[in-house]
Amino acid sequence: MPPRPILIDTDPGQDDAVAILMACAAPEALDVLGLATVGGNVPIELTTANALRILELAGRTELPVHAGCPRPILRPLTTAPEIHGESGLAGTDLPAPRIAARPGHGVPWIIETLMTALEPVTVCTLGPLTNLALALVMEPRIAGRIAEIIAMGGSFSGGNVMPAAEFNIYVDPEAAAIVLGCGRPITLIPLDCTWQVRALPERLARIARIGTRSAEVVSQIMSYRADSEGGVGRPLHDACVIARLLRPDLFDGPQVPVQVETSSELTRGATLMDRRGRTGLPANCRVLLEVDADGFFELLGGLLARLP
Repeated sequence: MPPRPILIDTDPGQDDAVAILMACAAPEALDVLGLATVGGNVPIELTTANALRILELAGRTELPVHAGCPRPILRPLTTAPEIHGESGLAGTDLPAPRIAARPGHGVPWIIETLMTALEPVTVCTLGPLTNLALALVMEPRIAGRIAEIIAMGGSFSGGNVMPAAEFNIYVDPEAAAIVLGCGRPITLIPLDCTWQVRALPERLARIARIGTRSAEVVSQIMSYRADSEGGVGRPLHDACVIARLLRPDLFDGPQVPVQVETSSELTRGATLMDRRGRTGLPANCRVLLEVDADGFFELLGGLLARLP
């Protein structure tokens, strides 16, 4: 089969960097149309520079990068330097990018890319959903050009930035509500799933032994503050999006209604999953709750071995 066209909306971020490397390493399966960046883990200037640095590392400098929204729709930006470092890629020494972002804002680029693609595109969101939400508002016809949205976001057993909320949804809950209500097929990968995919010391050691520069960088950035997210080993949250595309058999979960809390500051960004049908709402998301973590790291190692 021909490769699936995908568009990546991202805020690199260490686990975003791993996801981008994975996508770049599988051209026979994924046709990466380009990247839009958004303010999230670090401000937009750094997420854009980091996206360019990762593409240079992967040897995929032909892929366009467009800087998108620097902040959420209604709120000031919340960042996560305590997790990703001030640069967003703490733990490694990648040089400043030699290539530049393309001219033009990321939101119009998303619209143009979806409207002109030869077939519906899978949109992979690895950060706050601001860019995609605004694109859907500016040009509602793009919904019909989206094959599927695969989003890392949400939590149903406790958050990582607030008690009830996961970071990507918390940063821009209004955007998340727009995207989850767009009517297109959505696969949501919450913390309940991604917390199972941890870069344990023995897994990082196997990655380091691959010997490529890309594998070395992944080992370095995922070793940074290895105990900073509630257990041994950093979770590779956003990388699960690309793993789902390449190995859907590694994941499982129900099709259910999911809503986002936007009103209460105590529960801002909480994702409410109605597994028992109490609300009577249509099931708008496939929520992945189970993952074969060993299979994930086997996939990751194989992909990193392909890269420079």
